[in-house]
Amino acid sequence: QVQLEESGGGSVQAGGSLRLSCSISGATYLSYCMGWFRQAPGKEREGVAAFDSDGSTSYADSVKGRFTISKDNAKNTLYLQMNSLEPEDTAIYYCAASNAWYSFPPPEYAYNYWGQGTQVTVSS
Repeated sequence: QVQLEESGGGSVQAGGSLRLSCSISGATYLSYCMGWFRQAPGKEREGVAAFDSDGSTSYADSVKGRFTISKDNAKNTLYLQMNSLEPEDTAIYYCAASNAWYSFPPPEYAYNYWGQGTQVTVSS
C-alpha cells in the first residue's frame, strides 16, 4: 500500500515559481512510476509529468521547459519544480503512483494510488 501526501501549493503571480512536494510511504514504491496530474475548474484532469523507476521523465507539451519532475529516494519525496508559471497553470495538483505494467508514461487509469491534491493559483 502506497500513501501520498502533497504540499507546497499556494498563490503566485504569473512568471513566478513554486515547488510541489509529494511525501511517499509504502513498502515497494521505489519500483513504482510516479506522476503529477492537475485539474482546473471545469476541466478534466490531465497529466503534467511522470517519473519512471529507472529515472526516465515525461512532460506534457504545455509544461515542457518550465516544469521539472524529480525524486529523492533518500527523503521519500517526489517533487515538481514549476517555473514561469502562467494563469493557465491554475489547478489542483495531484501526486499519483502506478505499479501497473504499461509502457512509459502510463495512462492515467494505470495510476492506482493518489494524493489528496494541493491548490496552485497563478494570478495575472
